[in-house]
Amino acid sequence: MSQALRSLLDLLDLERIEQDIFRGQSRSAVVPRVFGGQVAAQALVAAGRTVPADRYAHSLHAYFLVAGDPGAPIVYTVDRIRDGRSFTTRRVVAIQHGQPIFHLSASFQTHEEGLDHQEPMPDAPDPETLPTAEEMLPRYADRFTDDGVLRRLLEARAAVDLRYVHEPPFATAGTAREPRSQVWFRTNGKLDGEVDQPLLHVCLATYVSDMTLLDSVLLAHGRGGWVTGDVVGASLDHAMWFHRPFRADEWLLYDQRSPSASGGRGLGQARIYTRDGRLAISVIQEGVVRVPR
Repeated sequence: MSQALRSLLDLLDLERIEQDIFRGQSRSAVVPRVFGGQVAAQALVAAGRTVPADRYAHSLHAYFLVAGDPGAPIVYTVDRIRDGRSFTTRRVVAIQHGQPIFHLSASFQTHEEGLDHQEPMPDAPDPETLPTAEEMLPRYADRFTDDGVLRRLLEARAAVDLRYVHEPPFATAGTAREPRSQVWFRTNGKLDGEVDQPLLHVCLATYVSDMTLLDSVLLAHGRGGWVTGDVVGASLDHAMWFHRPFRADEWLLYDQRSPSASGGRGLGQARIYTRDGRLAISVIQEGVVRVPR
């Protein structure tokens, strides 16, 4: 396990400070605010720690309200909305400096057998044939707004082995492309022992899901994003459905596309598949996508 992954696991290991109240540390993302995927993953950890062990997360719906302060801890309060025979529902509010910065609702379910079908996995090259972040990102350092962007990007993604199937938006800024993006990802190290828990795999996938989902919006307009300075953006809301078991330390294909952008907002839709073709997760996110004036 890499040191970066250990640090991420420490970040997700919340401190219980009272019944249904937890505290998490925060750190700066590539931009000077808390990474949205971190807040979503920590909130799901908090919710999951109040749920019986035989119930598994099957969906979450979240709103990002205020940019998080990376210099302050985040307090997560959990409301036990419902405990039914099959389903458990939790609501989580993340608070910093006395005000809510994030809301999450999550639902958990006992295992059941039932109808089963899925859309087939799209074609994609094997992840081992694609360059790592360390190999790919330095090629485009001249596209970034300053020298620190490359360093912060590499640091932010050190815990995750994330490989682009096609060139990312900042590599082809100025040329519009089909609004579709694919990346393979897995944690940078195996999860075993005490950390090998189903909830943690789900929380790690939640963390990664906020990294690239709006790339397809940028591709449709030939924009490079915040790293090139031609777009200002932030996540607004985020929804995930967890369909089938998966492991975050094994390759997952993140197939992303954008059906619409308007009104200063862009919508991303995605499906996450295991390497053997099982549809594991569906994701939808809307974000602010503004062109600086």
